[in-house]
Amino acid sequence: MSDSPDILCIGSVLWDVVGRTGAAMRPGNDMPGRIVRLPGGVALNIAMTLKRFGLAPALLSAVGTDPEGEELIVACDDMGLFTEYLLRDARLPTDSYLAIEDRGGLVAALCDAHSLEEAGDRILAPLFDGRLGSEDAPYRGAVALDGNLTAALLTDLARHPAFRDADLRIAPASPGKATRLAPLLDHPGATLYVNLEEAGLILDRRFDTAHGAAQALVEAGATRALVTDGSRPAALGDQAGTMSETPPRVPQKRVTGAGDTFMAAHIAAELRGETGAPALRAALAAAARYVSGEDAT
Repeated sequence: MSDSPDILCIGSVLWDVVGRTGAAMRPGNDMPGRIVRLPGGVALNIAMTLKRFGLAPALLSAVGTDPEGEELIVACDDMGLFTEYLLRDARLPTDSYLAIEDRGGLVAALCDAHSLEEAGDRILAPLFDGRLGSEDAPYRGAVALDGNLTAALLTDLARHPAFRDADLRIAPASPGKATRLAPLLDHPGATLYVNLEEAGLILDRRFDTAHGAAQALVEAGATRALVTDGSRPAALGDQAGTMSETPPRVPQKRVTGAGDTFMAAHIAAELRGETGAPALRAALAAAARYVSGEDAT
């Protein structure tokens, strides 16, 4: 394991509980299926994928000292992730995420990230106290940030001196939290990773294509924006223009975590020197392998 992290992953670190059935479901249905519990949360999903690409991610989040939290820390340590920067607070239970998936994809989900939200800016202490950076010597590396942080905290981070030089990669965590990212559009080092619905929510507009959404996000102030749209073409927009790529066609076996895998794969591709269309294609290929079940969870 590296002595220092290559990238910081800030946001939700929790347990995913996912129920999957091969049948189609409607509200009120009770179906046979499989239920699994896995380490998850947007920040942790990104970190796990980055680790598979050979990077050394550090986690900044809140994890309880309850049995669930202790088990989660052991799982993260076993994967070779940096956990020493995590906030451990005995008053806060470990967060969790619950999802139901059928043969068509996600049916419904709930994210209980109340401990992360209550912890607030305490999870960022290593960036302010000198362990990873400070206001006078801000962290200059890559940061993967998710929208499970509160709207107020994300607004503060958009202009905080400790983040002014960071290569900031941002995901909304869910459509319900997409509008929290609006203040970060003006950050000079920010790259947004959103799906078509989330792009529309951020800009309060409806888009028919990822290409149009990525272009609009850049016009609204984003330095860069990557927009996905399921099996339809994804797009990358920046000041030089907007490009689109079509994802590989694969059988769909799971969807929870696919967007996080896409984001992590794109970051990894760029950190190894790929840019533009090749990096976008690499991210789409990694997400397709994940959705098909080819990659290990």
